[in-house]
Amino acid sequence: MMLRMILGAVYTAMAVGQAASWRRMSGILDAYDLLPAGVSPWLAGVVIAGEVVCGVWFLARPRSHALTPVWVYTAVSAVWAILGAQAYLRGVSVANCGCFGIYLSQRLSAFVLAQDALLLLYAAIMIRSGLRARHAAANAAADRGEVTAR
Repeated sequence: MMLRMILGAVYTAMAVGQAASWRRMSGILDAYDLLPAGVSPWLAGVVIAGEVVCGVWFLARPRSHALTPVWVYTAVSAVWAILGAQAYLRGVSVANCGCFGIYLSQRLSAFVLAQDALLLLYAAIMIRSGLRARHAAANAAADRGEVTAR
């Protein structure tokens, strides 16, 4: 529950910072030197929307074991991790990782990649927890003789 609340606050703050930096987000994403021309605004919109969805959902329903917001969180985290890892491995200098738009900027470094890896570890923990809760609920229903959809 605490993990979801903390991640909900972080991802909501990320979305707010990026939305407030909308005019600069394309340039921030272009600094990773991966995307074809014209894709950056679309990716920025998708990432911000994903951060809003998972962030607000985690804050509103921290005890939920629903997997939908976890998968959204995982996808957003994977986008940031892939952008960072490929740029770092190719030696691309990124002055602002863009996690919070133009706010709380930090250059792309091994520390940022470690943060990304930790966020993906949290995703794995939440996926496992959600699957275990779903399995436990199905078993409990079966013990009571109820039919459940799988």
